[in-house]
Amino acid sequence: MSNLPKTVSPFVIYLFLVIGLLSAVSFRLLNIINTFTPSLFRPVWYFGVIGYIFFFAYRYHISEKRKNAIRTNRLLEKIQGTGEISSEDRALITYVLTSIIKSKENLNYLFIFVLSIAAVAVDILLALQGH
Repeated sequence: MSNLPKTVSPFVIYLFLVIGLLSAVSFRLLNIINTFTPSLFRPVWYFGVIGYIFFFAYRYHISEKRKNAIRTNRLLEKIQGTGEISSEDRALITYVLTSIIKSKENLNYLFIFVLSIAAVAVDILLALQGH
C-alpha cells in the first residue's frame, strides 16, 4: 500500500491556481494592452502562454494520476459490484475523491468564464469609442 498516490499539498494546489488565474488575466487583457500600450503585448502574451504551459501540464499530470489509479486497479468494476473491494481499493477511491474535492479547478473555470465575458464587454466598449 506504500505505492498509493497522494494528493498534493494545499500550497501546490493554490500555486497552480494562481498561475492559471494570472495566465487567464494576461490573455483577457491583451486587447486592452494592445490598444493603450502595444509594446507590452508580446511580454504579456508570453507570460500568459508560459503560465498556461505550467498550469495545464500540472492539470494533465493530476488527471492522468487519477485515471491511472482507477484503471490500473479496476476501481469502477469493483464499485459496480463485479469485484471485491480491498482496503487498498478503498484507499485509492479515497485518494481519487479527495483529489477531486481538494482541486480548485472549478474556481479557475468560473474565473475564466467571468473574466472572458468582461474582456469581451470591455473590447466592445473600446471599439464603440473608436479605440
